[in-house]
Amino acid sequence: MGPLQGIRVIELQGIGPGPFCGMMLSDMGAEVIRIDRAGNVSAMDKENPPIDVLARGRSSIGVDLKHPDGVEVVLRLVETADALIEGFRPGVMERLGIGPDECLARNPRLVYGRMTGWGQEGPYAMAAGHDINYIALAGALEPIGRNGEAPLPPLNLVGDFGGGGMLLAFGMACGIVEAQRSGHGQVVDAAMIDGSATLMAMFHSMRAMGVWNDERGTNLLDTGSHFYDVYECADGEYISIGSIEPQFYSELMRLTGLDNDAAFAAQMDRAGWPELKARIGEVFMTKTRDQWCEIMDATDVCFAPVLSLEEAPRHPHNQHRKVFTEIAGVTQPNPSPRFSRTKEEIQGPPAHPGQDTDEVLSSAGYDSDDILKLRDVGAVA
Repeated sequence: MGPLQGIRVIELQGIGPGPFCGMMLSDMGAEVIRIDRAGNVSAMDKENPPIDVLARGRSSIGVDLKHPDGVEVVLRLVETADALIEGFRPGVMERLGIGPDECLARNPRLVYGRMTGWGQEGPYAMAAGHDINYIALAGALEPIGRNGEAPLPPLNLVGDFGGGGMLLAFGMACGIVEAQRSGHGQVVDAAMIDGSATLMAMFHSMRAMGVWNDERGTNLLDTGSHFYDVYECADGEYISIGSIEPQFYSELMRLTGLDNDAAFAAQMDRAGWPELKARIGEVFMTKTRDQWCEIMDATDVCFAPVLSLEEAPRHPHNQHRKVFTEIAGVTQPNPSPRFSRTKEEIQGPPAHPGQDTDEVLSSAGYDSDDILKLRDVGAVA
């Protein structure tokens, strides 16, 4: 089992970054119990699990959080846990009676993780929002895109996942380590606006050093340069080039046949980048993506084909490393990072809401009569 074996995490059902954090913790060996809404529990076929990769590897209990007995169920589970993660707007957990004060009173060692977009306080704290809004306000969206064009949203990778769910997973791991040393839990305020800003740290450095222009699409890493971009090939497919260092750039020049072209010698002359980009783009249009792969694969050009979601699992490198797997008929990434001794693994397919209610309640000390009573009053499902 993984490095978090023996750690129990209570996850309040949510969307996006919260479940991503739960997946990360489960993949690393933690026991993650998801509290689903009792109203979402229905007839289930355990042989056909839900198609939700982010929900893999945990058990599920259906609870009515507006029923006092349901609230008590959560608090009883908290007594058995190392951590709790939730993604409601600020104040919701407190109004339900399962906020940090109530939970830490029942378990002083608990690490209480809170995932929001704007954070627990501030002028925007109570406003609705999505990934695109958080990265916009953090200054992470404006620099992304081509010169003369609008900023380009990078899916919801930066706010929801890199600056959100992964930030929370890191915070929870840190909090759990500290609680094991000190014997005291605490609240982890993981805000996507904070995490997105953190991801931009290097660019603040570059701007302060005078090597980053505020004009989008004119810089080294934002498609401004001719040696760090994606290029269309003769078949309409694309390749990626990242030949920043001189030795890698030299290899790019050699394999494109441009090594004797004096115009390309001044690699870092920004004034020449637009023309050089157009010219090297013409070269890449002379061959298909597969032909460029034959020429540049596994060289020091810093090259890779741009693959689709369907193509990526079939690439030989990804197959060799087992980057992807299939669970219950759904292709998905294997856990990462990889550990040499405490092996990470997917603990199972996603559970239906309420699939494990009885087992989870038993683990919290409820007997069969207690469970029957909870079901009768509608506190659990």
